[in-house]
Amino acid sequence: MVVLRQEIGDVLRDARQRQGRTLREVSSAARVSLGYLSEVERGQKEASSELLASICEALDIPLSLVLREVSDRIAVAEGLLVPDTIPTDVLAGMLSRGAVEREDLTPVG
Repeated sequence: MVVLRQEIGDVLRDARQRQGRTLREVSSAARVSLGYLSEVERGQKEASSELLASICEALDIPLSLVLREVSDRIAVAEGLLVPDTIPTDVLAGMLSRGAVEREDLTPVG
């Protein structure tokens, strides 16, 4: 079963790590405790819309992009066809985590 808070946490953590930033840096910029941000990234806490917006601002990424990436991950987990606009690094991460198998994906078009 797909858990929304875990997918959101994975996307936020992946974005932070791609930027080479620490939890401490992002938590300070987002004005949220380091422990709470860690719990959000690990999918243990639900982030409010305000907190999610603050984290996205701290990461300098649009909230819409985060939600789109979460939506695409959920669609793949549900076995739905997803437009080929999934960022390559997102798909690679999903494949490496075993969240999806390449043979389970059907090309669009």
